[in-house]
Amino acid sequence: MTFSRTNLFKRLESSGVAFIQSIERHILRNFIYLYALEQGLDIPIGTQEAELLDTNNNDEDADSVAAALFDTETEEDDFTTLLQGEREKELTSFSTDDEKAFKTEKLFRQRAESIYQEYKTRYQRRFKWLRSTLFVDIKKLKRDLLEDAKALINILQQCGEWNPQKDEKLAALIKLLTEIHPKDKVLIFTQFADTVRYLADNLRLSQITHVAGVTGQSKDPTVMTGRFSPMSNGKREQISSSDELRILIATDVLSEGHNLQDCAIIVNWDLPWAIIRLIQRAGRVDRIGQNADKILCYSFLPAEGVERIINLRGRLRKRLQENAEVVGTDEAFFEDDDARVILDLYNEKSGVLDGEEDTEVDLTSEAFQIWKKATDGNPGLKKTIEEMENVVYSTRAHTPQPVQPKGVLLYMKTTEGNDSLIYVDRDGNSVTQSQLAVLQVAACEEFTPAIPRDKQHHELVNKGAELIAEEEKNAGGQLGRPSGARFRTYERLKSYVQEMKGTLFVSEELLKAIDEIYRYPLRQSAIDTLNRQLRSGINNQQLAELVVALRMDDRLCIVTEELEKREPQIICSLGLFSNS
Repeated sequence: MTFSRTNLFKRLESSGVAFIQSIERHILRNFIYLYALEQGLDIPIGTQEAELLDTNNNDEDADSVAAALFDTETEEDDFTTLLQGEREKELTSFSTDDEKAFKTEKLFRQRAESIYQEYKTRYQRRFKWLRSTLFVDIKKLKRDLLEDAKALINILQQCGEWNPQKDEKLAALIKLLTEIHPKDKVLIFTQFADTVRYLADNLRLSQITHVAGVTGQSKDPTVMTGRFSPMSNGKREQISSSDELRILIATDVLSEGHNLQDCAIIVNWDLPWAIIRLIQRAGRVDRIGQNADKILCYSFLPAEGVERIINLRGRLRKRLQENAEVVGTDEAFFEDDDARVILDLYNEKSGVLDGEEDTEVDLTSEAFQIWKKATDGNPGLKKTIEEMENVVYSTRAHTPQPVQPKGVLLYMKTTEGNDSLIYVDRDGNSVTQSQLAVLQVAACEEFTPAIPRDKQHHELVNKGAELIAEEEKNAGGQLGRPSGARFRTYERLKSYVQEMKGTLFVSEELLKAIDEIYRYPLRQSAIDTLNRQLRSGINNQQLAELVVALRMDDRLCIVTEELEKREPQIICSLGLFSNS
């Protein structure tokens, strides 16, 4: 009950319209169960997506485990057809008075019956089904569901229709976009897809142009990011001034892996529970290629009454301070924070180069950015690199530092097909476990001169290869690095199965999924999804449900029955030595 209440207030903190939509969906879920109980039908157990509960609005929020479980990608065409058809019917059959009448028990019951039929036929495999006869006291359950629904209907009737004209928070945003930053690009983040649509629609109604919204349901978010940030995405010549966006509103689907540094102003329309989201949002613009001297970050804080209940700001501040004690930061997310209260977070100034946040997502993003910057507009260099043979090596001048000694950097593909980077010093010891840190140490300009190879070079390459092989063996072989999505998912699910042994939570599908994770590599889309959910605090039961859903849709592992035993491959190495 507390969890549900807190989530509803979190929606209210975002926008009144999102809160009202959530109440409506909660009522519909109650009436779906009531319909099943009254008709003696099986009850759907599992996530009931907003797409079916409310055909006018979707709730495909980037951090929602439910959204990840419901495969909006593979069924997108079916969903689009369904939703468009339902919307057309609703638009033609409801007047304004009818829309208000929708908030009555009779029409909620009618809608619930329609949704149940969709669940039972079209989306049957999305749920587990529980016989209603298994409940000991069906009369009491029906009575409680109905009382709950009626209480919520009363709240809806008290709220009335949401009026954007009286929305002070929206008015403040419009003022920010039209008076304080009337010509600047602005990136707006919100946790909820419903809020994205609400803001985009009402900004356009306020005569603000060149606005777009992106959610997890958007067909191709990269198209919008290219229109919003054409320079950083290499689209400058392709995007005309009339197509270029000035304002982009998005869920956290854009908080990772996108280049948006044509913009230097971020707005947190609502605050996420996890502090990593604040950092990631800022990281979309605070990156290579940013030309602004300052990056501005505006945050809307919860209304006083809501803040007293959910204590969101207090929780965030505490987490920021706790992290500051470990690694520090130089970002300030609230005006009245003590100066440098979260010193050097993610700047590694405390010498903390290693950590769980160094995952495949960060490494891939950084590597892609380096490759893109080096080869864009330079086809000759691109061709030269692609034609290089394996085991190619070079050496550049390097001034040693305590955390960056002389040595060799090695890039190698292991026997299990994992990409591995290692940095070894002159004594053959590993300098850091952070793959991202190794990649960053390797950075140099295109025309940096090479210097003669050190006599220890090949010896250290050999030592590095041995260390990588030993680490892979100790870390679980094909599962990869302990900080990776595959390793962490496998270890957590293995422990979860042990804890839940003998219960209904351990299904045959889950055991098969765990076995496949151990035997086969993850798909890149699965890596991205699992990394995002692991970062946002997914619990073990939710992780198990997510993995099973990914496997059901053939989106979990690259399954091949004949896996060859590969030989390790040294791709390239770089020596870091003094020019003497």
